[in-house]
Amino acid sequence: MESVTSASLRARVLETAAARFPSGSVVERADLLDFVVDGARLPLIDYSRGIRNPQQLDATLSVVSSETGPYSDRTIADGIWRYDFRTGGPGGDNAKLIAAYELKVPMMLFRKLRPNVYQALYPVFVTSVDRNAGYVTIAIEDLRDVGDHTPSAIEKRYASIIAKRRIHQPAFRAMVLRAYETRCTVCRFGHAELLDAAHITADSESHGDAEVTNGMSMCKIHHAAYDQNFLGISPDLVIHVNRELLAERDGPMLRHGLQEMHGQSITVPKAKNEQPHRDRLAARFEAFSAR
Repeated sequence: MESVTSASLRARVLETAAARFPSGSVVERADLLDFVVDGARLPLIDYSRGIRNPQQLDATLSVVSSETGPYSDRTIADGIWRYDFRTGGPGGDNAKLIAAYELKVPMMLFRKLRPNVYQALYPVFVTSVDRNAGYVTIAIEDLRDVGDHTPSAIEKRYASIIAKRRIHQPAFRAMVLRAYETRCTVCRFGHAELLDAAHITADSESHGDAEVTNGMSMCKIHHAAYDQNFLGISPDLVIHVNRELLAERDGPMLRHGLQEMHGQSITVPKAKNEQPHRDRLAARFEAFSAR
């Protein structure tokens, strides 16, 4: 059992983190290194190592997962990861990682999205240890029972459903809103609480990837209008409102919020590699035009 002192500090760290960036949030490296709990600085990640083992804790606090790093970290199924030991066998930093399994304590996993940017996922748990092969298996809380063995095809499908909600959708929204500077691409409305990451190619389709180029930041009204094909966006980035809606007469929301957008251009990210993919826009606009 984890000591009372260690368990209490771990709980306060997770509680403080939840107030600042809930699980699924995208967070900057600097914010993780400057993290403060109970008035004292306690970095959530190590400066140069993937495993964070604060001296005050009996077991690992967090790990950083990067599929492009020097180790063989990889996704076993959505929400379940193989995480390699740090070089040196079961001792050293790895001893506390093994202790996290033995003590069944909650940890944090920071999934590297790009340099200095991570998605925070917690609580996660070490669900198995292979000392001979030199790795552990880590799973998000909802998949603890799946992560302790090689998942079946049915379990992988279940994991995919859970991970879509817990991991992929939050990361997609955060990356899209950041690219669009927390503004609606149609009307420039700028309150994050009322903004969505709208898919161009629907995420239910096989190629509906959770990538910035397959998304646009939209306020709730324009997202709903886009999803229902009341509003379309052509590959030249021009907004189109369907004929029936243009002909309607109603209140100011219809007139100013939708009809006056017709023929305007959307606002896109400055970085070309974050702008909406033109081929995806073309396919989606074809469906809008056929309505």
